Amino acid sequence: MAWLAVAGGYEVTLDGENLVCRNAAGKTLRSVPKAVREDPVVVGLKQLTEWLTRHEAQCRADVERWMVRSLQVPATLLAEVWADEAWASAARNLVVTTPDGEQVGFLRDASEKGIGIVDLDGETVRLDADQILFPHPVLLEDIDDLREFAADLELSQAIDQLFREVWVRPADLDAAATRVTRYSGGRYDQLRHLTARASQLGFRVRGGFAVCRVFENGQVVEARSWVGSDDPYYSTETGDLFFTRSDGVALPLREVGPVAWSEGNRMAAGLYAGRVVEKEDAA
Repeated sequence: MAWLAVAGGYEVTLDGENLVCRNAAGKTLRSVPKAVREDPVVVGLKQLTEWLTRHEAQCRADVERWMVRSLQVPATLLAEVWADEAWASAARNLVVTTPDGEQVGFLRDASEKGIGIVDLDGETVRLDADQILFPHPVLLEDIDDLREFAADLELSQAIDQLFREVWVRPADLDAAATRVTRYSGGRYDQLRHLTARASQLGFRVRGGFAVCRVFENGQVVEARSWVGSDDPYYSTETGDLFFTRSDGVALPLREVGPVAWSEGNRMAAGLYAGRVVEKEDAA
């Protein structure tokens, strides 16, 4: 970014998200002088950095939503947003597939020429599909190979995909079971601590429940875990995990899809992990 003139003969610019100032002699200063902090140019640059920060966070949230919902994204859309580094950095190196699952690889580029990936043979290829799938890791059968290959190539992901914790639904669930109880009883000294942890982990709290909303197999499924609805300063405990349809009716656990099951258990486990753990008395 070019240097912009401000009051007092100073000039300012952005170095990434940092505001940098230099004096009339061209010397870069350690901090922005107080005399120019309220200059309209400086204020405008600060507002720009705040907007960029929000934009980058929104891009990451949207790409993660594509993955959690295993959405098919039009290749043309991906090519259009790729010019924006915020979008590109959020999606780069994620595992993508064609809708039929025949082609799998790490996303490296998107343009009018097509979607460029590095496949498991180490070859750079262009996908010829009109739709691109960002699969949830629980759906990746060869995830161990993908993890190993990503490590060999030293690829990093802005979105937690390959190393996201996943839970696989047991095959021997009771046909009548509707609740998972293993995360119940996690004590918190104050309800506000538990709701704050839910928010920190990215989950909404509604009606006393932490909620994880998943779109899978054409329907919306909500994973819900009780956190409490009393005074925020009262103690509370985590409750059972259960899953509902969009109309609020609880689903038998056997009917919960693999993504909803994994994401629901991920939420409940994350809440339970923040519980108060009593220290054993020293011997």
